[in-house]
Amino acid sequence: MAKGDPRKPKGKMSAYAYFVQTCREEHKKKSPEIPVSFSEFSKRCSARWKAMSVKEKSRFDDMAKQDKVRYDQEMMHYMPGGKRGKKKDPNAPKRPPSGFFLFCSEHRPQIKAQYPSLGIGDVAKKLGEMWNGLTDSNKQPFLIKANKLKDKYQKDVADYKTKGKAGGVSMGMGMMGNCMAPKPMMKSNMDDEEDDEEEEDEEEDDDEYDDDE
Repeated sequence: MAKGDPRKPKGKMSAYAYFVQTCREEHKKKSPEIPVSFSEFSKRCSARWKAMSVKEKSRFDDMAKQDKVRYDQEMMHYMPGGKRGKKKDPNAPKRPPSGFFLFCSEHRPQIKAQYPSLGIGDVAKKLGEMWNGLTDSNKQPFLIKANKLKDKYQKDVADYKTKGKAGGVSMGMGMMGNCMAPKPMMKSNMDDEEDDEEEEDEEEDDDEYDDDE
């Protein structure tokens, strides 16, 4: 089985995955000598998760949100090595950033200056914490700008597709024209047949003339 790209960012974890991880660590601390089967452990975790309140689950939700920020940031800088596939059209419209990414672009330099030793993942977590701490009114300017960019992107995509279809139709008409063009050899063959018929008529006339003599 082929190994994946070791440089690819680690996948993002869900709130439930963080909860299961916490349960596993708790069990190791309390009863490291008691083995537990995977199926039994999974059932216990599932039952506990269902019985938890929204407030109890909130800390795991926050952990998942921060990890998603980390993952999205790392994926922005990740370039798959040796990936083969359909080459993207450089003229195609680029996807617009979300409100959160606009916020990150504005505040990333500030975080890097304040915490120069932090890596990409830690910077992403800091930005996620800042974003989650904003009120809806403070997030609004970024969300409004993101929506405007999204509307422009959708219009650009529609124009791009229309131009692509127009180019395809003109190309198709050109191909049809080539198919419908008469072959020059056809006329030549018909001329040869007409010449043969004329020669046969001349031979018949000569035979009739000989008979008259």
